[in-house]
Order: sequence, then structure tokens, then C-alpha cells
Amino acid sequence: MSKTSTSKGDSLFSSSDLIIPSSGLSQQLRLSHYLPTLANTPGNTRVFLFEGEEKGGNVLILGGTHPNEPAGFIAATILIENLIIKKGRLFIIPQANLSGFTHNDAFEANPQRFSLPAQDGLRWFRYGSRLTNPIHQWPDPTTYINPSSQKLAGPESRNLNRAYPGSKEGSLTERVAWAIMQLLKTENIHLAIDLHEASPEYPVINAIVFHERAAELAAMTMMDLQMEGFDLRLEASPPNLHGLSHREWGDLTSTLAILLETANASHGRLKGKPSPQLIVKGQDANYVRAARLGRLFVPFDEEGIPLKRRVARHLASIKSLITNLAALYPSQTIKFEYFPSPQLLLKNGFKDFLQIASSSK
Repeated sequence: MSKTSTSKGDSLFSSSDLIIPSSGLSQQLRLSHYLPTLANTPGNTRVFLFEGEEKGGNVLILGGTHPNEPAGFIAATILIENLIIKKGRLFIIPQANLSGFTHNDAFEANPQRFSLPAQDGLRWFRYGSRLTNPIHQWPDPTTYINPSSQKLAGPESRNLNRAYPGSKEGSLTERVAWAIMQLLKTENIHLAIDLHEASPEYPVINAIVFHERAAELAAMTMMDLQMEGFDLRLEASPPNLHGLSHREWGDLTSTLAILLETANASHGRLKGKPSPQLIVKGQDANYVRAARLGRLFVPFDEEGIPLKRRVARHLASIKSLITNLAALYPSQTIKFEYFPSPQLLLKNGFKDFLQIASSSK
């Protein structure tokens, strides 16, 4: 099969941001590869596969589950544009809820996009919604009972991270969730990482949320990251809270399920005026005041928590998780010829890692 695989859905929905894969890309698929009924729908998102010459571990990285949490999508994009793998397979879905990138949350006044410096110019990225676009899935039920029988508020029917394990014949969101579950099973994924952000006032923040079978892996990773200067906490996946990736992935497949959270001021309820600058620089006077009043779960000063720091945290966490997976299970090793440096990102920003449209590796 060729490196890229397209469908008619590519021309129907323009919510896919520009991504310029590295020379290490082995194959590009669509999620309809795992559920054909997603073809020609706004759920037919891209799947990037990096495969080494040697067999090893199989890992899935999921960005864009919630498109208003940009660190996950940007971290996945940086990996796609820079990775070269020698051993094992790495699957990356940068925009898991592709429909969510086509709209904003109503009444929030969020910007539609933001820019980051690339190697020679600017790259623009969409700032979407936590939920599937109601144009693509409507109406919301009064009460949503998800495929795991959890009762939730009606709009949560459009929340990908409440829809697992999904349904082959269900709503658009449930079908996306079902297809991701099929990927986990079909490709024998050993480790799956769901990238998220949360508001600074949210208690599960700067955290590794882990399924109980991944407890040892999470603990080893926490110690590694603390030595690298990234403070974080461990959060066990609640066994009775169903529909979330870190619960259903671990319960219903053989994968070790991990969810990562960083602190995003633009995502919070205490923020001031929304803007692209708030997304990228992460500076907000309201959060500085809230920190002084002891209302936050992370430190927050005038420097804020910029996007580059949040993305660097995700990259460092991913690399440590994959390294420790190999330490625990040598047959599941992934070896990199090149992995984008979190330290270099912190020092120099995004320009060393984002390509421009006319460039190729």
C-alpha cells in the first residue's frame, strides 16, 4: 500500500489542519480502515503509522480527543513531522474527534485558530470544541446513556471521551470510538496514550491517569519526569466511571491505557478575555490572582503556562512511557532514530519542529 491513503471524505470536510510528515512515515490511513461506514463522514480522521525495520512494540498516541485542548494535537503534530523509528510501530491520530475541529463552543468567544512559528514563517492551527459539531450529530438526548451504560448529560453524547467502547451502528461519536477500539485490537496495541489538557482549577491536572494494569508503568514514568523537572501526580482510573479511554481501553483490550493532562489557562472558567495569545502564551491575570488565593491545583505566576511547556511535558511523558514499557516488557521495545527533544522545545520554541508547506524532509 502507498504511503498515503485518501477517500472522498477528504474533499468533503476541510477540518484537517496541515501536517507535513517526516521522511520516517510508513503509511497514512483513515479511521474508516477500521470501520468502513466512517468513509465520507466528518469522523474519518487521519491515522499516521511509523514503522521500524525491526519488529517490536505497538503504541498508539491520540491527540485531539478534545479539540479545545491544543497541547495534545500539537504534540501529536510535532511527532508526525519529526519522528524516525528504527524498531516497533507507532500509530498517531492527531485529530481524534475531527468533527470537533469544525466549530467552537457556543457563547465562549474563543478564537477559531492560532498561529505558531515554523521554520520560515507561521503555521496556523484550528481551536475547536470539546464536543462533536451538532451539525454532524443532532439532536442531543435529554440524558445520554453511553455504550457502557453510564448516565450522563445529553450534550456528553458528543464527547468522544465519554463514548467508549463505542458502537458500530451508533452515533458519529460512538462510531469514531468504536473504530479506535478496533484499531487497538486489530493492531495489538501494547500501550495507548490519550493526550489532554484541563483548567488550572481542575484537580486532575499535570497528571498521569492510569488503568490499574498500567500502574507500575505510570509510577516509573512519574519518577523519570520528576527528575527531568516536570512535576506531576498519579491518578488511578475510577473503576466505576465508564466511557473514558483510560477505563474502557484497559478493560476491553490488552493495551496499557494512559491519559495525560496538562494545565491550560485558555480552557478554564476563571480566564479573562479569550484570545490566540492566551492559548499560546498561557498568561492570564485572573489565574495569577486565583493562585495567590489558593484556588488552583498548579503553580501559576505572571509567566503563565505557555503552550510550548505543555507540549514539552506531553513529549517528555510519551518518551518516558515508551522507554519504561521496554524496560518492563523487552519484546515491546520501540527504538527511535530521532525523537523531538522536549528540552529543545522549551529552549527555542516551535520553530525547530514545525515544517513549512514547501519543505520536505
